[in-house]
Amino acid sequence: MSETLTAEKPIRLKGRSILALVLSPELPFDDWLRRLDDLAARSAGYFLKRPIILDITGLDIDREQVRDLVSRLGDRDVRIMGIEGAAPSQLAADLPPAMSGGRPASDIDPADLQAESPQPAAQSKPAAPEWKPGRTVPSIIVTEPVRSGQSLMFEGDITVVGSVGSGAEVVAGGSIHIYGTLRGRAVAGSAGDASARIFCSKLEAELVAITGLYKTSEDLEPELRGKSVQFWLKNDVLMVEKLG
Repeated sequence: MSETLTAEKPIRLKGRSILALVLSPELPFDDWLRRLDDLAARSAGYFLKRPIILDITGLDIDREQVRDLVSRLGDRDVRIMGIEGAAPSQLAADLPPAMSGGRPASDIDPADLQAESPQPAAQSKPAAPEWKPGRTVPSIIVTEPVRSGQSLMFEGDITVVGSVGSGAEVVAGGSIHIYGTLRGRAVAGSAGDASARIFCSKLEAELVAITGLYKTSEDLEPELRGKSVQFWLKNDVLMVEKLG
């Protein structure tokens, strides 16, 4: 009688870099939630299917207030994956776990989602080294359009040789160059690079943002629509001008 020994297949552990949104609430929460509702109303589906971290650093609140805030965010379809800056007395087993050590990420504000079923998201690019002053910033070139429902994220500069469709987004740790029409959302400087810029050949954007400062389609001057423009920061103000 023979015996066959079968080795158990080992568990594979993989690392993955994911760009998460960070919400930093302010007291009083009622006022802050109203502002959040206003932002979400202008960009429906903002928080859907996104990793979100709640940063409560420096807030003088107790565990019940944290629990209430997480619940109220959940009522808005904002699902918190972790909490930063929390003392042990502010956490509990029924709350998201404590998190620390992540790099800053700016808020990303999607505009209206398509009524149809969302298309598969574009594969996120491999994580690049954190941007530091005086250091060469990595970059990628995308030679296909970013279509509606797709999300392209990279921690360096992104160049799109084509258009960005309505409901699509491009999120870069550095600058964004779009050689086509920007109809969706462009978020630059997500790793904290205030020198990041956004360039596009034709502006029809739902939202543009640099290091968390943003303009929605309603905020953009009508004379800029359809024009070649660039965005940059100056004294914490999001600036824009025509090119050419």
